[in-house]
Amino acid sequence: MSDPTPYLHLPGTARDALTFYGEVFGCAVNLHTFAEFNRTDGPADAIAHGFLSDGPVALFASDVVGDEPEFHSAGLMFSLLGTASPTTLREWFSRLADGGTVVDDLQTRPWGASDGQLIDRFGLHWLIGFEGDDRD
Repeated sequence: MSDPTPYLHLPGTARDALTFYGEVFGCAVNLHTFAEFNRTDGPADAIAHGFLSDGPVALFASDVVGDEPEFHSAGLMFSLLGTASPTTLREWFSRLADGGTVVDDLQTRPWGASDGQLIDRFGLHWLIGFEGDDRD
């Protein structure tokens, strides 16, 4: 059994979002357009289905058309706690924050762990952190 994988319905930004996440996480980006899927209900170059592969984060996304609801997040965080070295997690935090909003700086907590939160430029809320010190 595999883990659940988020599938985002984005307002015409699926190509940009997946490309951004692919660059941040070092994943391959796979994009399929409406034209490739023989869809005529939106722009031919809109993304009908896209996903990240060969990397540490799994994510699907597509562009919405018409009155389809687009992604909004409230009460949900994408957690990357201890999923990579502290150096990598700090880099991901910094790169995801570019063009987004830092909710809570990545910092050492009184109990010794480090974590922080941000909302990236596409509206995803991330919780990133690690146990112990910064040494890899």
